[in-house]
Amino acid sequence: MPRPHSAFSLTAVKPPRIFPNLPGVTLSDQTLQERRSKILQRMARRQLDTIIVYADKEHGGNFEYLTGFIPRFEEGLLVLHKSGAAVLVLGNENLKLAPYSRLAADVAHAPWFSLPNQPMDISSSLHEVLKNAGLKDQQRVGIVGWKLFTGAYDDNQSLFDMPVFIYQAIQAALPAEARLLNTTDIFIGPQSGARISNNANEIAHYEYGANLASGAALTALNAIEPGKTEKAIAALLAAEGQANNVVTIAATGERFEYANLYPSDKTVRLGDKFSLTVSYKGGLTSRAAYVVHNASELAPEVRDYLAVVAIPYYNAVISWLEFIRVGVKGHEIYDLVEQVLPKAEYSWHLNPGHLVADEEWLCSPVYPASDIPLASGMLLQIDIIPSRKGYAGASIEDTIALADETLRLELAALYPELWQRIVTRRAYIRDELNIHLHEDVLPLSNTVGYLRPYLLDKETALVVAKP
Repeated sequence: MPRPHSAFSLTAVKPPRIFPNLPGVTLSDQTLQERRSKILQRMARRQLDTIIVYADKEHGGNFEYLTGFIPRFEEGLLVLHKSGAAVLVLGNENLKLAPYSRLAADVAHAPWFSLPNQPMDISSSLHEVLKNAGLKDQQRVGIVGWKLFTGAYDDNQSLFDMPVFIYQAIQAALPAEARLLNTTDIFIGPQSGARISNNANEIAHYEYGANLASGAALTALNAIEPGKTEKAIAALLAAEGQANNVVTIAATGERFEYANLYPSDKTVRLGDKFSLTVSYKGGLTSRAAYVVHNASELAPEVRDYLAVVAIPYYNAVISWLEFIRVGVKGHEIYDLVEQVLPKAEYSWHLNPGHLVADEEWLCSPVYPASDIPLASGMLLQIDIIPSRKGYAGASIEDTIALADETLRLELAALYPELWQRIVTRRAYIRDELNIHLHEDVLPLSNTVGYLRPYLLDKETALVVAKP
């Protein structure tokens, strides 16, 4: 049930601890072998002769899941046969990466995937290259893009998200009677996709990004002051040279002026709305609030922001955090958020929680009537986006993992320093914020549950009142 507003207060609290300069965790050979086996098993269950995994820079996660890399600034294909034989079809500037692939594979050169006006000196057509990659007499071929098509009015297995010239070449390489199927779900289907659950090595690998994003975000929040530019704040979000998997946001006042998506030279002013987001593989951290010390510095028409937006939103997030655990079904999470933060009043419309991995949004088991149980090894992002006309938003998006006892013991044994960070985060959430997580819930971000609605008051945050 929703807590009354008196159940929350702005209270002086210690800020969350951040963990700078952590080493990354490499995915092990055993993990990559497990990934390959998971995909081949799903191919066998679907009676697929071959799958063709499409990738480009923005949509490389399924390709990277098996190969360990993305085809930077070019398209690429991974052709994987049911025998386990694989071929990488790469453009000019990614051929050099083929020897480093974590998946043993032959290589085919496809200069059609290269940048405009680069050399295209080849004596065969693309469909002939694909034939040489083993596309000849297969009858059931899966195409793996990056979307899950779930609409009620289409044949979703016949919708394909890849360039038409590649799709046509695949058709030309195969017999006329071959059936092409959208099988992206064998990677990212929220119920049975190979990528939705992670082992201990994968969780440790992805925690690096969640820690990095949340540490950078807290550093940037602490630097917000009137007179600074968006660029000056955004510079603090650029952490350790790592690639972002969403556009970085450091936006003061009205966003998207002049259709701009990026941090600009705009100067922070007292009373501004402020939005901040940074994300790396494994985790995103986002915050939205006002640049004030207290409500008296807000414009008169939004001085009730705390009661009208921030506290109801915080109640929804805390309800989400305290309810989630292994075995909870997706619709139960959705229904809970609808109960405590009614969509009709707060205008949220996306899934209130989704899975993350190399991508910021992998897929989501959280939607109306979803009977999908949340599983051990899932990485989830708290993603509830309220909107009240005339007010700034409120946001404390962060990342958690779900882990049953077996996985928790494995994490503690294999990655004791990671486990100690998780213990430290859970203790902060319990002792400072009075939020009580189920033992299955492992905070991967440092800032889970930490909301400062008034950004210039760096000593206080919303907390759950003790009974």
